[in-house]
Amino acid sequence: MTGAAQYIHAPAWPATRRAVRPALSGMARPVAGHAGQCRPLMRALMQALMLALTLAGAGPGVAMAAVLQVQPGTSINAAIARAQAGDTVLITAGSYNERLLIDKPLTLQGQGHPTINGQRQGDTIRITAPDVKLTGLIIRDSGEDLTAQNAGITILPGAHRVEISECQLVANLFGIWLQGADDARLLNNIITGRRDLQSAQRGNGIQVYDTRGVRVIGNEISTTRDGIYVDVSRDAEFRHNRIHHVRYGTHYMNTNHSTWEDNEVYLSRAGLALMEVRSLTVRRNISWGNTDHGIMLRTIQDSIIEDNVVAGNDRGFFVYDAEYNTLRHNLVINNRTGVHLSAGSSNNEVDGNDFIGNREQVRFVAARDVEWGKKEGNYWSNYSGWDQNADGLGDVSYEANDLVDRLNWQYPLLKLLSASPALQTLRFAARQFPLLRAPSVVDRHPRMRPLSQNWKKWNDIVPRTDTH
Repeated sequence: MTGAAQYIHAPAWPATRRAVRPALSGMARPVAGHAGQCRPLMRALMQALMLALTLAGAGPGVAMAAVLQVQPGTSINAAIARAQAGDTVLITAGSYNERLLIDKPLTLQGQGHPTINGQRQGDTIRITAPDVKLTGLIIRDSGEDLTAQNAGITILPGAHRVEISECQLVANLFGIWLQGADDARLLNNIITGRRDLQSAQRGNGIQVYDTRGVRVIGNEISTTRDGIYVDVSRDAEFRHNRIHHVRYGTHYMNTNHSTWEDNEVYLSRAGLALMEVRSLTVRRNISWGNTDHGIMLRTIQDSIIEDNVVAGNDRGFFVYDAEYNTLRHNLVINNRTGVHLSAGSSNNEVDGNDFIGNREQVRFVAARDVEWGKKEGNYWSNYSGWDQNADGLGDVSYEANDLVDRLNWQYPLLKLLSASPALQTLRFAARQFPLLRAPSVVDRHPRMRPLSQNWKKWNDIVPRTDTH
C-alpha cells in the first residue's frame, strides 16, 4: 500500500470463528426422546466454549494487536492515529521529519535505526498515554527553549509504565524529560547533548521529577548539563549508567529510598551529587578524573555508601551536614583532598576504607575530634605507626590533620612555606604539647594494609598529581 501505513497482521477473530463452526457441526445430535434433557447441557457447553474464546482474546469485540508498518515518505503520526491500543508501529530505516504525539498505549519499534527529527521545534516525541514502548529509534533535534524544557522525549503525568530502550537521543536540549509518570523504564539508551551550546545553556540528559519506581539502567550520557537530574521522587534504581563530559554526573535532590549501583562518572565537573535525601544505597560506583568532587553527600541521612571508587578528583568525598550514614570499604585514591568534612558531619560510621596517595587525606575544621574506624579501622597511606602484635592494626592512633594543616586552610599562602624549618618545628611542637593540638579526624587502630584488591590498578590509571 503506497503512501500509508500497512497492516501486517489483522484481527484474527473471523478465522477463529470459522474454525470453531465445523467442530460444533460435527458434534453428536441428541438422541430422540432425550432432547429436552440435552438442550440445557448443550447450551451450557456452548456458553463455556464462547467464554473460553473470549478470555483467550478471540471473542467478539476483542481484536488481536496489529502491526502497522511505516516507510520513508509516509507519516508516523498518521499510523499512530489509525492504530488501536496495544498495536505496534514498525518504523523502517530512514529519516522522518515530524514531531510525534503518542496518546494511546502503543509500541513504536525501529527497524534499522530510523531517525525521528524534530527540526529544532518543541519536543521531538511527546507521550501522554500509559504503557507506551519506544525501541530502536534515533531521536534528534528538539527545540532549544530552556523555559519550555524542550526534549527529545517528554513523558507527561499519567503516562505510567513507559519503556524507552535501545534508542539514541542526539542533539536535543533535554534528552528524556520524565514527570509524574510512575514505574518508567529507561534502558540502554545513548544520550548525547548539544555540543554547540555552553553547559549552562544545555538541558539534562535524563530529568526525573515527581515519580515513583523509575528504573534507569545501562544508559550512556555525555555533553549535557547534568547527566541524570532527579527531584521529588522515590523508590528509584540507577544502575550501570556511564556518564562523562557533563557538569554533574548525577544531580539528586529531595528523593528517598533509592539505589545507585555500578555507575561510572568521569571527566566531568563533579561525579555524584546527592543532596537533601535519606535512605539511599550508593554502592560500587566509580567517579574519577572530575575537576571538583567525586561524591558529594550533602544533608543526607540514614544511607549506605560502600564499595565505591573515587580517584583523581579534586575532592574525593565532599561531606556536608551528613549524619547517621555508613561509609565503608570505599577506595579514595590520588585525589587532591581525600575527604572534605564540614558542617557537623560527625555521627557517621566510617570504617574499612582505603585512603591512598591523596595529597591531603582529610580537610576538617571543628571544635572537637571525630573518630573513624571504630570496628575494623581504615587504611591511611601516610600512617607512620607500627603493629607490634601483628594483628594488622596500628598500635598508635592516626590523626588526619594538625595545627599546621588548619593554619594552611585559613591562610593558603602558608603552603609556600610548607617545607620551611619554622613550620616543621611548629608541626612537631603541636604533636608534643596537647595545648597546641587541633581537633582532627582520629582513627585509633588504623589498618596496616589496604582492603581493596584494585588500588594498584587505580594508582596506575589515575596517578597522583599536585595539580588537576
